Amino acid sequence: MIIILIYMFLYMEKALIGAGCFWGIEKFFSEINGVIDTKVGYSGGNTVNPTYEDVCSGETNHAEVVLVTFDELIISYVDIINHFWTCHDSTQLNQQGPDIGTQYRSVIYFFNDEQKKISEDSRDLFQKKIKKLTATQIIFAMKFYLAEEYHQSFLKKRT
Repeated sequence: MIIILIYMFLYMEKALIGAGCFWGIEKFFSEINGVIDTKVGYSGGNTVNPTYEDVCSGETNHAEVVLVTFDELIISYVDIINHFWTCHDSTQLNQQGPDIGTQYRSVIYFFNDEQKKISEDSRDLFQKKIKKLTATQIIFAMKFYLAEEYHQSFLKKRT
């Protein structure tokens, strides 16, 4: 048990991202080799313990996000962020497909300076590749509020 805890402490990393409705993004990341866990929730707003209804009101400024826990011996943060660019249209401001509102914004929340640099460098390379600017915010991680249980693994439960 102690060995497992040491391993988790040394090699488990986290990424916090928003890319539209969290159901699809969670499913997308949960299927990537090296991703250990995904949790959907809310971050970036001004309300403590927001509910789904609060966030959907557009008044809390929270984004729907996915907290991705991954094994850095299998997949790197760089790879996680590179996957991020492929799973949504980062050029859309506050919307993904038919979902419109600030809660659906494209955002990378970084936990440290290394993640910030990786995210910014990756964004710059991606923008050169697509020859467009992204609407993606890259900002310091704020408090993560776990979404209601019925949102967790929502699409997996229905397939």
